[in-house]
Amino acid sequence: MSASSGYRDSIRERVGHELREPVRPAVAWLAAQIAARHGEAVSGVLFYGSCLRKETEEGVLDFWVIVDDYRSAYTHPIHAFLNPIAPPNVFFLEREFEGQPLRTKYGVISRHAFENGTSLGAWHPYVWARFAQPARLLSCRDDEARTFFEASISQAIITLVGRLVCHLPNRGGLLRFSLPAFWQEAFRRTYDSERRPETEDTIRNHYLSDEARYDDVAAFALHHLTATGHFDAISEHPRSFSITVSRNRLVRMRLRWWVMRGYSRLLGLARLLKTAFTFGDWVPYVLWKLERHTGHKIELTPRQREHPLIFAWPIILPILLRRNLR
Repeated sequence: MSASSGYRDSIRERVGHELREPVRPAVAWLAAQIAARHGEAVSGVLFYGSCLRKETEEGVLDFWVIVDDYRSAYTHPIHAFLNPIAPPNVFFLEREFEGQPLRTKYGVISRHAFENGTSLGAWHPYVWARFAQPARLLSCRDDEARTFFEASISQAIITLVGRLVCHLPNRGGLLRFSLPAFWQEAFRRTYDSERRPETEDTIRNHYLSDEARYDDVAAFALHHLTATGHFDAISEHPRSFSITVSRNRLVRMRLRWWVMRGYSRLLGLARLLKTAFTFGDWVPYVLWKLERHTGHKIELTPRQREHPLIFAWPIILPILLRRNLR
């Protein structure tokens, strides 16, 4: 076994254990409800995000549904038509479990798009930025599907490290950094690529929620990327790493990120517009998110609420472009 394969296998072992960890009964039940909406096309449902970190069902739970193909996953042809345009499609669902209301915002994406989105060849961070973080695999169809998820999510971690290390302080081609500093920079960059401003405390708490896990997978990814030639050399020190990268490669890596950042922001706007056709009653949700992040209550007239696609954009769109919608 090569060194690079050994490091990749170490990430995959960690990811495989993580995906199998149990979730709260309400979360597992809701994942099954979501999977049932999309039938036999579902390979699995991934649960991730703030409710996973906080181990709660309060708020809006985040899921992604990975399907074989879009036509088989929908009863409405328009949803299948829209899904390949800046995937995923995003839906809102509310159910009641043992007297408790559960709310979820979930995305639908094909296996092909998910796999491409976690690869080093991806031209936007939307997929790999999310699934380099911990997730749980629910309603998994079979062992083949589980193998697919373990491989793709392991690759998401490698891709995040490979794409974002270049932003760390550089001294003559030598990048020396601690893993906490790397992860905070990585979260900051990926949130920025989606116009999602987060406080430094929020970013720090992402890392602190499972710092041993983040440190382990980042270290394995750094060694794997060096063994496969992505970096020139690596040295490991107590609580820090040093990586040697040629000046030309570093310039190319940073240039690629700035192109990806701009492209990601354009895709974000496309997803936002598409969500108007998939989300359901999306106006209250948009207003709630905007009020949460701006601190100001936003009032729409009855006409704007009744016909938001026609009359509400002059109010909502400028705020969205300055702020965020998750």
